[in-house]
Amino acid sequence: MHKAGFVNIVGNPNVGKSTLMNQLVGERISIATFKAQTTRHRIMGIVNTDDAQIVFSDTPGVLKPNYKLQESMLAFSESALQDADVLLYVTDVVENPEKNSDFLEKVAKMTIPVLLLINKIDQTDNKSLVALVEKWHGLLPSAEILPISAKNKFGIDMLMKRVKELLPDSPPYFDKDQLTDKPARFFVSEIVREKILLYYSKEIPYSVEVRVESFKETDSLIRIGAVIYVERESQKGIIIGHQGVALKKVSTESRKALEKFFGKNVWLEIFVKVDKDWRNSKRELDNFGYNPG
Repeated sequence: MHKAGFVNIVGNPNVGKSTLMNQLVGERISIATFKAQTTRHRIMGIVNTDDAQIVFSDTPGVLKPNYKLQESMLAFSESALQDADVLLYVTDVVENPEKNSDFLEKVAKMTIPVLLLINKIDQTDNKSLVALVEKWHGLLPSAEILPISAKNKFGIDMLMKRVKELLPDSPPYFDKDQLTDKPARFFVSEIVREKILLYYSKEIPYSVEVRVESFKETDSLIRIGAVIYVERESQKGIIIGHQGVALKKVSTESRKALEKFFGKNVWLEIFVKVDKDWRNSKRELDNFGYNPG
C-alpha cells in the first residue's frame, strides 16, 4: 500500500521549526535565520518515496498578535491544527514549556498523533533533559516525545521513520516530482527577505515585505524584478544605504542565492517603495498572500 498525509510543524518562535523543515525535506524551503518571527507563511515541502508521500508544513511561530500581519501568521499556525494527519510540536531545551498555554491546550485536545520534538538537545545535559521530558509528559500526556537536534541532524532519521509509520494509507496528493506548493516567485521574495533579515537590525526586517513584479525565464537566464516595501521614508533610506551600497549588497547576495536555488543565471533588479501601515491593512496583506483562507 501507498501512504500519504499532511505532517504539520508548529511551535513557538525561534525553536528551530524552519531548520527542521529543511532537514526533513532536504531543500532550503523555509527561511532559517537566527531572528524570531522569520517564517510568515505556511509553507509546504513534499517528500516522495516509492511507497509514500509526506507533505510537511512549516508554520509561523505562535505568538500573541500585535497587528494584523501577526493575526494572519497566527491563523496560519492554527489552521495547521485542523488538517494534519500527524502534528509535530517543536520546543527546545531553553523555552518555558508553558509558554502560549492557550495554543498548547488546543494541541492537548487533538485526537491525531502528536510528536513532541525537544530540539537543540546538544545544548543541555542528560539530567536536565530527563526533567524536561517529565514536564512535557504532564502537559501533553498523549504525545510521543522525541529529543532531536535539527541543526546537527540528530534524531532526524528516527523521526522520518516514525512519521512514515503514522501516515494513513492513501494515494499521493501531489505529483510525485513536486517539491512544494509554492510558486517560484514566492521563493524569490523569501530569499530577498532572508538577506534583509541578515543584513539589517532593529525593526527594519519586520517592517519589510518583498513582492516580485516580474519573473521571466529562458533556457539560460531568469530575469526578475522585485520591490522591497517599507513603512516609512526613513526605512527606505536605511535599506538603500549611502550611495546605494546596502541595497547593492542585498541584491548581490540575493542573486547568488537565487542562482543556487534555481540552478541557472539570474538577472535581478530591486527597487524600494514606501507603503505606510501595510502590516495593518487587510487589503495589502491579501495582496501579499497573507490570507490563510
